[in-house]
Amino acid sequence: MEKLSAFLVKRKFAVIIIFTAITVLCALAVPLGSVNYSLVDYLPESAQSTTAIGVMKSEFGGAVPNASVMISDVTIKEALEYKSRLAAAEGVDSVSWLDDAVGEDVLLSTPVEFLDPGATRSYYKDGSALFSLTIANGTEQSAVHAVREIIGVDNAVAGDAVNIAAAQDMSVSEVLKAFYILLPLVLLVLILTTTSWIEPLLYLITIGFAVAVNMGTTALLGETSFMTQSISPILQLAVSLDYAIFLLHCFREYREEYEPGRAMVLAVKKSLAAVAASAATTVLGFLALIFMRFRIGPDLGLNLAKGVVLSFLFVMVFMPALTLASVKLLDRTAHRRFIPELRGVGRKLVRISVPLLIAAAVIAVPCYLAQSNAQFMYGMGAVAGSSRAGQDALKIEEEFGKENLLALLVPRGQTGKESELSKTLHDMDDVRRVVSYVDLVGEEIPPDYLDRATLGRFYSDNYALFIIYTDTTEESDGAFRAVEDIRSAAAMYYDGVYLAGQSATLYDIRNTVSADTKIVNLCAVIGIFLTILVAFRSVSIPLLLLFTIETAIWLNLSIGYFTGNTYNYIGYLIIGTVQLGSTVDYAILLTDRYLDLRREHPKKEAATRALGGNLLSILTSAAILSMAGFTLSMTSTNPIVAELGELLGRGTLLSLAMVCLVLPALLTVFDGLIQKTTLNHGFGKGRKSP
Repeated sequence: MEKLSAFLVKRKFAVIIIFTAITVLCALAVPLGSVNYSLVDYLPESAQSTTAIGVMKSEFGGAVPNASVMISDVTIKEALEYKSRLAAAEGVDSVSWLDDAVGEDVLLSTPVEFLDPGATRSYYKDGSALFSLTIANGTEQSAVHAVREIIGVDNAVAGDAVNIAAAQDMSVSEVLKAFYILLPLVLLVLILTTTSWIEPLLYLITIGFAVAVNMGTTALLGETSFMTQSISPILQLAVSLDYAIFLLHCFREYREEYEPGRAMVLAVKKSLAAVAASAATTVLGFLALIFMRFRIGPDLGLNLAKGVVLSFLFVMVFMPALTLASVKLLDRTAHRRFIPELRGVGRKLVRISVPLLIAAAVIAVPCYLAQSNAQFMYGMGAVAGSSRAGQDALKIEEEFGKENLLALLVPRGQTGKESELSKTLHDMDDVRRVVSYVDLVGEEIPPDYLDRATLGRFYSDNYALFIIYTDTTEESDGAFRAVEDIRSAAAMYYDGVYLAGQSATLYDIRNTVSADTKIVNLCAVIGIFLTILVAFRSVSIPLLLLFTIETAIWLNLSIGYFTGNTYNYIGYLIIGTVQLGSTVDYAILLTDRYLDLRREHPKKEAATRALGGNLLSILTSAAILSMAGFTLSMTSTNPIVAELGELLGRGTLLSLAMVCLVLPALLTVFDGLIQKTTLNHGFGKGRKSP
């Protein structure tokens, strides 16, 4: 590595040109990428609702209606005109209304007062018409905008497609907005903790280039999720600045004895192992997300892991060249350190660490149990609640009541069974109405008597379609109970039934991500455990460090349970691995220094010196990562992303507290165990161990 570093240092300008060119090309590629806002697309292909959507499209040529439009103060004739305009809107595959239930001729020739109230009240009530729309996947934003232009500001449109469109509207330029707020804050922290005015810019240029390359390569690889687009750049910046800080810290130390080129070669050699170990734990934490069956996890995990690897390469190759090219400017802009080393603070913290260790041990179990029993949401409902989509949904609910649509497909051919199934569905508490052939036409009338267009609404070549309207919200215990009951009822009469709709999808998401939790967390813990074990050649140290960070994670996630708040499950599942992978570095840094000092000093003195000498570095790193989280929380109008940001910001501070207040006591209390379970520890090499 020393020869390679010397080679790259000699050709520093070539390195700068090559890396800059790559960065520019990748930055230009960023707009070419596409972003997916649909949670449905990330379900496993084996999920029942995913299969049902595929069958629905192949058999009936369309998907389940995913939007509702309410137009007030209209006559029947005007409503039919609106229906035609809505059906012609870009991205709208189909529109259904009252005429599909009773026939257009009957509707136009018969006063609405003489029609069956049971058939009309869900479509037309007190001069308000309620339409069901099917909006094509991928066109939600443009289609919803087109629908709103047709219906005007006084009418309402709601549904899952509208929620997705709201998320798309919210995400526009939010990453840039977050960077505009975060970068000045990071710059301020770096200025306060470095000794040159230009040094913070070197950090930001290096990691900024790595972020641009990561975003560009992701765009070239194809589609990414809205979660990845929103948080990946911020997290990459926050978690990998440490690598650059550590390298330049080593460079400054060696410059006291060597000329700049030689000092940089030695700095790269010295920092490589520590930075590589730090990057490895972070990468493994992120890679644990690839074991999620809910594919937003692999999408985010691979992107973050790729970003950390790129940051590592830029720090080890590009930054030495950039620093040497700027060394004269660094010297001319040197200034005194604004924040002194916090050795006195470290001594005070070590004195109170044992009582705090006892407190941490006491709260660990209840916090673990509390976070395991937190309440969750699985869909995009939180997005709707903070936008016009939520207000429109309330308007529709006030006029027509709660209405949640599900599409049930059963094998075609036995109208008698269909009639029995319809009666069973009607008897369910949560079912408001059922639309099917046997409900609207009757089992007595042979299908051959109907025209092809009418028949095609209820039958394909292989399946009969039941549209079931429930009085539940899309995501609730009642909605999930209705999904289970409908599937069970259909299974009593048929083999090979399919249920599609937003509640069915969310039901499958819940079951999928619930099963993912243990797998993802276990993989992250095992991966990081093995990395620390190899790095320290110790069995006990990985356990102590994992206890430190996992307790902080449990405490972070238990707050929602104790305050009665509901988490979105995506954020809950991701934060465990992100917080572990991102903040275990603080514990590794402190422990590594403790082991070095333990060769020459008694355990308490080693802990005091280790914490005092590294407290400022840990505080700097934690401040940047927590600011990144809180910036996401403040700037994102997508509540899922904002919640994840809040969890990250708060979790980082809790990890900081555990490392600074509890880990020193763990190291001293279990000092004897560490000696027995660590190879070549060298304790007491310079003086007798107490």
